[in-house]
Amino acid sequence: MTESIVSVSRQFFAEILLPILRRDFPAETAATAFGVFGYGSEVMGMDDEYSSDHHWGIRINAVMPDALYQGRGRTIAQAVLPHMPESYQGYDVRAGFSGGTGLSITGLESYLKTTIGIDHAPVSYANWLGAPEEDIIHIVNGELWLDETGRFTHIRTVLQGYYPEPVRRRRIAHWCRYFSGMGSYALKRAILRDNEYYATIVFSRAVRWAVQLAFMLERQYYPYDKWTYAFFRRLPRLYAPLAPLVDEAVRLATPWERKLELLNRMADVIDHFLVVDGIIRPHPRFAEHPSSGYRLLEHAYAEILHDLPEDLRGLVPVWEQVHWEANHSQFVAGLELDAWDGMLNLRAEL
Repeated sequence: MTESIVSVSRQFFAEILLPILRRDFPAETAATAFGVFGYGSEVMGMDDEYSSDHHWGIRINAVMPDALYQGRGRTIAQAVLPHMPESYQGYDVRAGFSGGTGLSITGLESYLKTTIGIDHAPVSYANWLGAPEEDIIHIVNGELWLDETGRFTHIRTVLQGYYPEPVRRRRIAHWCRYFSGMGSYALKRAILRDNEYYATIVFSRAVRWAVQLAFMLERQYYPYDKWTYAFFRRLPRLYAPLAPLVDEAVRLATPWERKLELLNRMADVIDHFLVVDGIIRPHPRFAEHPSSGYRLLEHAYAEILHDLPEDLRGLVPVWEQVHWEANHSQFVAGLELDAWDGMLNLRAEL
């Protein structure tokens, strides 16, 4: 695509939508933050020729206080509809997910709860660890064009500052536990038992955890899985040593024993940077065990836990999009089945 839909949406907002909002809803506009942020490949800069087959078109995201949204949100969305053109710079204004106006309004507190599980910037260890990392991305990504109150800007700024160091180390510790105990160790046992079903599951998860650990070591949030590798390529330190191991490991033709060996070498790379960064202390090289494999990163897991504040040790990070899925289930339950099938591009065969 020659021009991102985000760029076109920014121009549409400034030229078409914002003048209408300032004229007809000045107080509400002053209380609302506008931009393009949240979910979708275009917000990540990942839009391509495949992105336009669903929920595609001019897009402006807006968040206002929940109380204001409940009282005025629907009114504003309906009021701007008659003023909207059918298209703008060749893009269909009514084709996107924004109800035919290009404008998607929601309540700020509700939006935060459905992404990071709280309605404010994190202020405690529990707040930080309860927010799925790939959903923090949906708060800090994209562009924010107008936020006169500064409230959403503040929340984005706090999150863009990345985790407090004790929280980052707690997450690193748990991902070391996942990778080693539920990944490479489990794959070793699956191979010994000739259990390809289990091997497939634990191997895939281990590769995912290794790459996610690379983001943590670089102090960068990892995104949703389908975009992770594109952003993995941008990591300044960890991509170069890890990429050859990851690329060979995920090939279908790579045998299970070789896949396990590659996971063990990924562990060595991660362990090296843990030492270099002062997260763990230098240690002797450990031998691989014939039945337990190479549980190297569980050594790091224990050492990091020992150094953490006591009130942080027992807090387990949330590692899936649980808040978003709760919201998504409610959304889908409120749709007619035919409408949902249409959004999925499911059509009866002729």
